[in-house]
Amino acid sequence: MTTDLGQATRRVGPPAELELMDWRHRVSDLYSLVRAEPDAELAHALWRRGRGELFTSHPQSPLEPEDPLRRTGVPYWPYVPGLRFELELLPFGAPVRSVGTGGEEVTTMRAIGKVEIPSPVGASVAVWWLAQYGGGLFLPIRDGTSGKSSYGGGRYLFDTAKGAGLGGTYEKLVVDLNFLYHPSCRYSPQYTCPLAPPENTIAWPIEAGERLS
Repeated sequence: MTTDLGQATRRVGPPAELELMDWRHRVSDLYSLVRAEPDAELAHALWRRGRGELFTSHPQSPLEPEDPLRRTGVPYWPYVPGLRFELELLPFGAPVRSVGTGGEEVTTMRAIGKVEIPSPVGASVAVWWLAQYGGGLFLPIRDGTSGKSSYGGGRYLFDTAKGAGLGGTYEKLVVDLNFLYHPSCRYSPQYTCPLAPPENTIAWPIEAGERLS
């Protein structure tokens, strides 16, 4: 669900590795159910419920043991039907970029194109291919809510290297901004996460998806 580096190092030894494997399997399974649900709003409710179960009970949850979100769950804005699109991937000339993760590490990613998000957002954002984990599509967004009602480093829409993808075809991508979620570094300093680069920063406040409170 996140592009977080070194999750399995939270505990030393094979059990933590197996827990991480199980986490990734569950995330992948959850997104498979989301893509199979034809009703977008029901799919979003399914996603929220599944994430809630993982965050509150799974041993690889990014939440610290004393975090009150383990009791209340992660907060979201209500679903907004007008923020779901199927968008063509357009050419984009950005070079390979190395981005900071909030720690000492950097992540290398290559822009494979861009999507033009229609009104009311009215913005163009890059779609990236991650060099890590054998590759995968990655779409982070920093918007007008970042640092106010959402995490200052931005949120992720999809990260297919970790099984988090909303679907589409070789012609179009499903871009549903209601599925924006915080990277794990929002919850704990034990995680490092790639942050949204300038090509993925927009002014419009996307009041959809996961929020701070």
